[in-house]
Amino acid sequence: MAPFAIGTVIISASSRERAIAVNACRSESMTNFFERASHLIAIAVLAFEMPVPVYWLTLHTRVFFWRRHIRAAFPVAVLAAWGVIDFLLYRFHLELFRRGGMSWPALVGTLLIAFDVFTFCTSEAVMGGRRLAGHAELAGSRELIARGLYARVRHPRYLGMMTGVFGACLVIALPALWAVSILWFLLALLAIRAEERELHTRLGPAYAAYADHVPALLPFRLGSRSKQASGRREHRP
Repeated sequence: MAPFAIGTVIISASSRERAIAVNACRSESMTNFFERASHLIAIAVLAFEMPVPVYWLTLHTRVFFWRRHIRAAFPVAVLAAWGVIDFLLYRFHLELFRRGGMSWPALVGTLLIAFDVFTFCTSEAVMGGRRLAGHAELAGSRELIARGLYARVRHPRYLGMMTGVFGACLVIALPALWAVSILWFLLALLAIRAEERELHTRLGPAYAAYADHVPALLPFRLGSRSKQASGRREHRP
């Protein structure tokens, strides 16, 4: 009976080891799947979001010209933005597709990308696709929309874009991409500044009052309440 008992124990241990090995392989496969998926999503975010400031700078800096040439405005802006930026991304696609391991920064980056998707969907639901693409600017519309996320911040799409690009940098973890993203953030700030000038010109006092009450990017204002209160008192007629 002893050999039989010993054999039984050996078989049981071997089965347990096989089960552990199978579970480890499944876990590794799932990890590789999520790693690859997050990496591809991060690259898609870069390809979609990085050209946007170039697009808006092309329209906003020559808005009166483009109002006289509306049919040419969108193709030129799209080609100048997505054509150039996405060509550069393709030029360095081997570096972008080089994957590392799944890490906590990559998980945080994925959450930031999810926030970018959320801001895009909610902004599109409020503004509509045509307005998000710039039809209001070229048509000279004087309608001010201040509901949804736009009741919290004036530029929720730029906030989403910035978090999305930052999240993509965390996922891809490429040093050169961080350097490029810094330049991109500066470009995005220039685009916001150009958009602010266009909105003040087009909407006048209505947008000035809106800007006094709603912050640009973050849903709170920097500085003490006393300074804000004194600033409001100084602007009272």
